[in-house]
Order: sequence, then structure tokens, then C-alpha cells
Amino acid sequence: MSAAAAEAVEKAIASRRAVRAFLPDPVDPALVRRLIELAARAPSGTNMQPWRLRVLGPRTRARLETALVAAALDDPSPREEEYRYYPVTFREPYLSRRRKVGWDLYGLLGVAKGDHAGMRRQTEANLRFFGAPVALMLTVDRDLEIGSWLDLGAFIQTLLIAAQGHGLDSCPQAIFARFHGIVRRELSIPQSEVVVCGIALGKADPDAPANRLVPEREPVEGFTSWLD
Repeated sequence: MSAAAAEAVEKAIASRRAVRAFLPDPVDPALVRRLIELAARAPSGTNMQPWRLRVLGPRTRARLETALVAAALDDPSPREEEYRYYPVTFREPYLSRRRKVGWDLYGLLGVAKGDHAGMRRQTEANLRFFGAPVALMLTVDRDLEIGSWLDLGAFIQTLLIAAQGHGLDSCPQAIFARFHGIVRRELSIPQSEVVVCGIALGKADPDAPANRLVPEREPVEGFTSWLD
């Protein structure tokens, strides 16, 4: 690999972040297919390639978003998730990191603690893929083990970096696992698959306050041990 190619890869990795407001500019379906083809080069144990991906067309997406937003507004109470993403009880250092990014995001959005209307608006935006022109939903077969979830993570990251390299921004979205029953019904997903997450793809809205969020990263020394 040339130095220029290595620099391009590094730039795509370093510049990628979760975007929470998108421009409506359409994305060429041929490019979406190419990104998926690139993501499918991700490694997987014994080449199982356990990822399952659905690209939502406008009618399917509109139906899904309408059902999701109606459900969220009708009953904003916590829902039983399809799988446990976060720990039941947060401890340090994870608690501080979680609080920091949450405070920073809602500070940019002007949503103060106790502003339930503001929280609902952000939840609705999340359920509408933040207005991105491309909406994806990812699942994995329920009978597979944790190794296949690791492989799915590699697929997702490869897709996000490939998109960044082609000038598209992205946001992986775990919120859909909270509404897995609705997602399953509207997308005809069988019970044999776990609804893992969605992905929003498109070009970031440069004027959106939420897109000024740049989460901090732990320095290498904070999580790396160098063994002789």
C-alpha cells in the first residue's frame, strides 16, 4: 500500500463519527451496493459471514418510521430490549464516559435535564434515522454465538469506514433493538433473527448543532498493556 493510500485509510478512520442530522441529498444506489460489497470483505470466523442486512426503500421506511414514532409517543416508558447492549449497572470509568457524551450532546441540542419534550424530539429523530437518505437494518441469526456478533461488528465498522472513504457520513443506531417487535413486524423479520441495530447513511448537515459533537477518546496508555 502506498503512503497516499495509507493516509486515505487513516483519514477515513479518524474522521468518522456518529452524525445525528443529515442533508436530504440522495445517495446513488450503486454506491450503496458497492459499500455493502466492501463491508462483506470483513473477517469472520471460518468465513461464516453471519451478517444479515436490509436496505429500506421509501415505502417500507415510511411505514416503519410511522409505526415507531407512534409507539414511542404512545408509551415513552422503557422497553424490553431484544438483547442487552449496556450493563445493568454502570461503573467507572464507563459511567463517566457515558455521562460526558450525553451531557455534551444534549447541551449542543439545548435539551436540559427534565426537558421531556426535547428528549422526545431527539428520540423521534433517532427513530427516523436522523433524516438520512439511506436507512439500513442489521440482524444476526439467533442461534449463533458471541463470535458471530464480533464478526457482525467487524462488518458494521468496515461499512462505516467504507462510507466515510466515499464521502458519506453515518450513525449506527442501537435504538431499534428497543422496538424490535415493531421492526420485526414491519420488515417481516423472522423470530430466528435478532434485531441488532440500524445504520443511517448520507451527508452530514453542517449546520446542525448535534454534528458539532466530537466525543473524546481515551489515550492509548489508558487501555493498552505493553508486555515484554
